[in-house]
Amino acid sequence: MLFVIDFDGTLSLRDSIDHLLKIYADPVWKDVEARWLAGEISAVECMHQQISMVRADRLMLDAFFSSIELDKEFLPFYHYVNDFAEVVIISDGLDHAIDLALKSSGFPRLSVIANHLSFVSDGIHIDFPHRNPCCMGGNGVCKCAVAHRLSALVGGPVVLIGDGKSDACLAKEADFVFAKNSLIDHCQRCGISYTSFSSFTDILAVVRDWPQVPSICFSKFE
Repeated sequence: MLFVIDFDGTLSLRDSIDHLLKIYADPVWKDVEARWLAGEISAVECMHQQISMVRADRLMLDAFFSSIELDKEFLPFYHYVNDFAEVVIISDGLDHAIDLALKSSGFPRLSVIANHLSFVSDGIHIDFPHRNPCCMGGNGVCKCAVAHRLSALVGGPVVLIGDGKSDACLAKEADFVFAKNSLIDHCQRCGISYTSFSSFTDILAVVRDWPQVPSICFSKFE
C-alpha cells in the first residue's frame, strides 16, 4: 500500500509557499496566483514567476523554512501505517523547505518528491525535475506519474491525502482519497468518492477500522 501525502495545507498547517510570498515577495504575486486559479497559466509558470519575486538571503529563508508548523498528529498516523505501507510526501512545493520543516519538527526521515529549490544571490530559484509535459494539471510535480511509478514498486492500492488543486488529477486515479479544503469541492464536482478530514487524527481513526488486508487492496494502477 502506498500513502501519498501532500505537504502544503495538508502536512503543514498552512500553505507555506503562500506565506513565504506574503513576507518576501512583491505583492504582484497575488495577480499571478489569480491567473493560475483562472486557468490562464500553468502551475509551473505560476511557481516560476512567483519564486523569482522572492527577495531574501539564505539565512532568513532557512529560518523561515525551519519555522513551518506541521500537523503533530501525523506522527501517530505514521507509526501505525508504517508497519504495512510506504509513506511518501509528493508535493508541488519546494524540496529544501520540506526537508527543513521535517527536520526542525523532529519528524522521521521521509521520502520527499518535490520541486527543487536552489539559492541565488538575492533569493531562490526553482527547477522541476519531476515535471511531466503530459501532466493534465500542468504541475511541476506530476503526482499521477510519480504515483504510477511508486505503485509499480510497492504494489497494492494508492491512498491520497490532500487538500488542493495539485491533488485533483491523482484524486481521479487513487484507490482511496482523504480530502479537505478545495479538494473536497473538486471531488464533489467530479463525483469522486472521498473521506473528509481536518487532521491526521481523523485519518488514523478511519485507517484503524480497515481490516489487516483492506478491502480496497485492488489497485486502479495495476
